[in-house]
Amino acid sequence: MNTKLHAICDSQGRPLNLFVTAGQVSDYIGARALLSSLPNVDWLLGDRGYDAGWFRDALKDKGIRACIPGRRQRKTPVKYDKRRYKRRNRIEIMFGRLKDWRPVATLYDRCPKVFLCAIALAATVIYWL
Repeated sequence: MNTKLHAICDSQGRPLNLFVTAGQVSDYIGARALLSSLPNVDWLLGDRGYDAGWFRDALKDKGIRACIPGRRQRKTPVKYDKRRYKRRNRIEIMFGRLKDWRPVATLYDRCPKVFLCAIALAATVIYWL
């Protein structure tokens, strides 16, 4: 069993909300689940997996500007702020720090609920205590 972790982070790279899906599930499922819990922000930085017209429209309705590069299969290229997109490394660093916790990195437990609890515990200790 494979899992995929979706996260909403603040500007400093600290996780605010986490969601786990199966590894073979599209990133759109995670985006839809976390959409209602987005904080009041000006920009959202995301990777290519979150490039969808409905997601961009939903962000625009909330007054959030998307900084998401377009998928390679997209017929019309999407413009995005490349300088701002480079700040997404903070999120990748957050995922790397979570993986430093051995139980989280090696995934001893196959239950997604227990995995999410371990991730939440690691995030709390690393970023909020």
